[in-house]
Amino acid sequence: MLTKWERDLTIGMSEPAALRILYVEDDASSAEELSAVIANHGHVMHWEKNGLSGLRRAASEEFDVILLDRMLPDMDGISIVTRLREAGIETPVLMLSALGRSENRIEGLEAGVDDYLAKPYEPEEIVARIRALHRRSAHKITGSIIIYGNFECHVKARTAFRSNRHIALSPKEFELFKYLMENAGDAVTRDQLLRDVWKMDFDPQTNVVDVNIGRLRRKLEEGFSGPAIETIWGSGYRLTNGQ
Repeated sequence: MLTKWERDLTIGMSEPAALRILYVEDDASSAEELSAVIANHGHVMHWEKNGLSGLRRAASEEFDVILLDRMLPDMDGISIVTRLREAGIETPVLMLSALGRSENRIEGLEAGVDDYLAKPYEPEEIVARIRALHRRSAHKITGSIIIYGNFECHVKARTAFRSNRHIALSPKEFELFKYLMENAGDAVTRDQLLRDVWKMDFDPQTNVVDVNIGRLRRKLEEGFSGPAIETIWGSGYRLTNGQ
């Protein structure tokens, strides 16, 4: 029999801004504490206590935001996010973890996590981040395809094409490609990419941007004679028209 906090919480559901949240966490006391805070803010939380059940529910139901503990007993949170993104599920994910080093955050963001919060944390901060994630996702491009020169970005299908040839990209490479397409013709700086693609408001002092630009460039240029991405020294990177 479920306890009262394991059931869907509906306090304050009369508010129009109520969000539907999936929380995957094996620690019952943490889930109980956070569920009460979320309910008091008028949102509905659904709790799953292991990775497999959380993955199945995330894949079968619609949620506004997913809260995901990184260290679960049966599945690593990174593996869950990777499988969701590979399946085309773009629900914003906030990962919660005791691993707070910059390389841990980078690994999560590379896998497709939208935001990363190290423990210990304040429940009220999680609510604020949930709302911010939902606002960002609500303002994403609604069109299905972005076209620039010989490049096509199929937003919903998360696929990339050059001259009608499909280019296989990882989840993070696709996000980088989409961002360059959204800013086609303009140079984007390293700081912009860290902020908007990796969701970092600080410089982790790594070459994560340069490495991913290099990987994306090689994939977009393989089999073609013209360049795909230009390095603008002192400014950043710019997508060419692929012609």
